[in-house]
Amino acid sequence: MARELTTDAEHLSREPSSEPGGEPEVNDGVPALTGDDLLEMYRLMVTSRAIDDREMSLKRQGKIFFQISGAGHEAIQVALARHLRSGSDWFYFYYRDRAFSLALGQTPKDHLLQAVAAADDPASGGRQMPAHFGDVRYRIVSTSSPTGTQFLQAVGSAETGWRAAQLDEMREKIDDFEDDEVVVVSTGDGTTSQGEFWEAMNTACNLKLPVIFLVEDNEYAISVPVEVQTAGGSISKLLTGFPDLHIVECDGTDVRDSYEKTASAVAWCRARKGPALIHAHTVRPYSHSMSDDERMYRPESEREAQAKRDPLVRLRTVLEEEGIADADTLDALEEEIRQEVSQAADDAMEHPQPEPETAMKWLFSEEVDPTGPDFDTEDAPAYSDDREYTMVDLLNRCMKEEMRRDPRIVVFGEDVADASREGALEEVSGKGGVFKVTHGLQREFGGIRVFNSPLAEANIVGRAVGMAVRGLKPVVEIQFFDYIWPAFHQIRNELATMRYRSGGNWSSPAVIRVTYGGYLKGGAIYHSQTGETLFTHTPGIRVVLPSNAEDANGLLRTAIRCEDPVLFLEHKHLYRQVYNKGRDPGADFMIPFGKAKVVRKGTDLTLVTCGALVKRSLDAAKMAAQEGIEVEVIDLRTLNPLDMDRIGESVKKTNKVMVVHEDSLSWGIGSEIAARIADDLFPWLDGPVRRVASKDTWVAYAPQLEQVILPQTPDVLKAIQELAAF
Repeated sequence: MARELTTDAEHLSREPSSEPGGEPEVNDGVPALTGDDLLEMYRLMVTSRAIDDREMSLKRQGKIFFQISGAGHEAIQVALARHLRSGSDWFYFYYRDRAFSLALGQTPKDHLLQAVAAADDPASGGRQMPAHFGDVRYRIVSTSSPTGTQFLQAVGSAETGWRAAQLDEMREKIDDFEDDEVVVVSTGDGTTSQGEFWEAMNTACNLKLPVIFLVEDNEYAISVPVEVQTAGGSISKLLTGFPDLHIVECDGTDVRDSYEKTASAVAWCRARKGPALIHAHTVRPYSHSMSDDERMYRPESEREAQAKRDPLVRLRTVLEEEGIADADTLDALEEEIRQEVSQAADDAMEHPQPEPETAMKWLFSEEVDPTGPDFDTEDAPAYSDDREYTMVDLLNRCMKEEMRRDPRIVVFGEDVADASREGALEEVSGKGGVFKVTHGLQREFGGIRVFNSPLAEANIVGRAVGMAVRGLKPVVEIQFFDYIWPAFHQIRNELATMRYRSGGNWSSPAVIRVTYGGYLKGGAIYHSQTGETLFTHTPGIRVVLPSNAEDANGLLRTAIRCEDPVLFLEHKHLYRQVYNKGRDPGADFMIPFGKAKVVRKGTDLTLVTCGALVKRSLDAAKMAAQEGIEVEVIDLRTLNPLDMDRIGESVKKTNKVMVVHEDSLSWGIGSEIAARIADDLFPWLDGPVRRVASKDTWVAYAPQLEQVILPQTPDVLKAIQELAAF
């Protein structure tokens, strides 16, 4: 959430000033740039270039560790910034937007603090490379390295305003909401090759969202020229078929052309006519970064031609030819700026790097702890009747209760609505998800809060990131775990890193619900997999895996109310089983993360398990008891965090332990738990740590193959018997 501005940047976002004696000339309602305006823009552009040059010098001296410049892109950025409102509009930048961020109010020192990895770096607290801009004061959302992930997040942020404008109760919960706010997302020409660019454009046009897509086309993506990247060599020509998309093409090295033409794009979005594309033709006078040498792939003639289009050279020529400033004045100005940037660099180097003990800070919320007592009401359920409900029922009830409590919650994904065409609801029962978990939510809360997405998993999660940044609480559904992989990029590189990479200034506390697992008879390769370790291996995301209805209800409520990203895994096989039904524990029932549960007490052996293997393990334990082997069974419930304390207490009592899980044996959660037991509990062990899990292959379609691939009760019983006899 953006904070109040602490730096006065009004002069950077005001309308162009008038010359003495009257209003400036107007072209199509756009105030003409005055001499003072041009000088102010030149100062910003020179400052940006001076920071680039200073960073290059520092990199050569070994005082900073990476450098990438915004050279050649300065004119379009400072020109567009004059139509925007710093601290009111929203910005998703990419790594060449140095001049843009300066135009919104950032200072050279802000940039150089990041370059030297200072703890006081306002963008990341020393966690990100230089040119990864971010500043809550100016609504510059934390920039990351992956190219293209920002598009869907920008759409999600714009969508927040679009939805809040239609619901007063939601609007009241969104800080600093503006009726005519716009969201700017910028990119180089190469990144428009990413699929998420097209997904974002699709949704922005479909909903007529006020998103300005700024494409800064310098004709190269590192060494790959634009005609290789883009069919026909022009992204703006490719997009002409998108409805309600206002397309502007301009000379991004000419401040006047950029200023005049981008005005219509901003006005289009402020008027809520739809999104806009600004295709700005720029140059790249320096190599891609200091790790690149463009002389290896760009001929000298080409480099000389682009040098003539350098925006600083072009604007300086205008200033001199029009008598706005003479050469001596401009030389003095440039020298003054170089000295200011040099001083800023010296000041930045006086700021220390983050203290070693802060290495784990901001991985999760520092204020809200879902593992703590505030989230533990498990021992005081508020049952209203004796009726027992399935996991589907209690997940549905939890979402309804939470949506009644908090108007910020939105639920979306593929097929989650009752019917996208709301007029049909009078004639149909409604879908509400493939497994009916979200059935009835749209009927009660409406299509602004419960809605279907395109069939595009990255679209779902990327939009959720942008919504969560704005203060909404997205609870999104990925229909099958087997299809989550298009969204993995957004989950691992964006959702899980937002708080950490921004030094705690930005966060994206979204909940991703996803069905997983086998034991279906016919689920096969693409509807039966379990792969939770790919997410437990991802820092910054909670991973939850309930085995029964009441736990699912309490854990989902904790997931929604906490301030961390949560992957909530729901086993398809467990959705409607009779044995794991539960009573409705009430609207405030919560189970804290990291609290495993002993579901069967025993003295001879500890069995650690989760999900669909809880029932199979309990069945095996009952069989073992007939042979005099008393097995203590622990249901983990959450995998990140992992309750090693509960495991340790049991192992110290039984002195033998096995881990039973559904995913493949190799590299599964059993490996990690066994390693921790070996590290911490070895003195109490009277036998090896055993594992029971799936075979290291895919779950096959034929039931006879599925039976042998997935761990079954006899497999668990055999392992119990062998370990007990050791």
